[in-house]
Amino acid sequence: MRTAVVVGAGLIGTSIALSLSAKGVTVYLSDKEPMAALTAAALGAGHAEEPPGTVDLAVLAVPPADIATTLADAQRRGIAHAYTDVASVKAQALDAIEAACCDTRTFLGGHPMAGGERSGPLAARADLFEGRVWALVPTPTTSAETWRTVRSMLDLCGATPLVMDPHGHDRAVALVSHTPHLVASLMAARLQHATDAEVGLSGQGVRDVTRIAGGDPELWLGILSANADGVADILDELAQDLDEAVGALRALAVDDEAGRATGAAALTGLLNRGCAGHGRLPQKRGAPQGTYVTVSVLIGDQPGELARLFTDVGAAGVNIEDVFIDHAPGQISGLVELLVTAESADRLRNSLRVPSTVMAH
Repeated sequence: MRTAVVVGAGLIGTSIALSLSAKGVTVYLSDKEPMAALTAAALGAGHAEEPPGTVDLAVLAVPPADIATTLADAQRRGIAHAYTDVASVKAQALDAIEAACCDTRTFLGGHPMAGGERSGPLAARADLFEGRVWALVPTPTTSAETWRTVRSMLDLCGATPLVMDPHGHDRAVALVSHTPHLVASLMAARLQHATDAEVGLSGQGVRDVTRIAGGDPELWLGILSANADGVADILDELAQDLDEAVGALRALAVDDEAGRATGAAALTGLLNRGCAGHGRLPQKRGAPQGTYVTVSVLIGDQPGELARLFTDVGAAGVNIEDVFIDHAPGQISGLVELLVTAESADRLRNSLRVPSTVMAH
């Protein structure tokens, strides 16, 4: 693949363009807001102009509701030999593509499982897709040549392909992406009218739960609208669990031993189910469950402390698979959680003199 057009210079589109440009692909950028394309071009993502001829691949980085009309227009103008998209909802878009009589042989749907709280070209990164799953959702007639071109793009972006059918894809993202975003927003809304003292007690827990709530509301309205039934189904299940949790907590608050026992059992069951579900999340993409453990280290809030910690870990011959930092504004220390392989955890604890009973979990 030598040439590409990216239609839509937002976070995802610009990140794709940056990644392809860094690998030597000539990229042309377009956006309904010309300044977005110019900004992306200024960042080194490509050229904010029409290509001189037909390119190898057109990437449609537009909202789900606009995929069909954008594809129809692009195919009518013959801007590319192959087409893909990055929309997070597939079934509705593919139905609209067929209804618009688009050429489905040259189209292969795509959805990179990457993003961020910030939107727009200034939030883009060339390495955004490195090691990330990229769902591929073909039409019944997607050609072999289209497959090869889109797979070439994934290889250049460093992503891992996962082939799915449209309805299976939409059910999956409703569970692991769309509903979590809505639930995070609902929890964050509880903070809107909280007192300064209440917000001042915020720790890493509430930050983790509400982190993704800062996404663009207009963008997320389009996503949730396109996958409304799937998200509503999961919220129905969640509502049943919430009702059970409310009942259990009310029972724990009454002066009745039998009622408290019933409430405790129900709440324990919900918490155990949560632990079981959390345990199924991969700690690192592509790694077997239970491969990694966390070693927690308390460090001082002074310049160079984090650098010294990483140097000491390197001196111990241990590779850090991932790192999480519990920020505590105004405090004189912070908690750094290092994700390492199970076989290297004890060696790291001994090297750092971290007691396993306190600092590892």
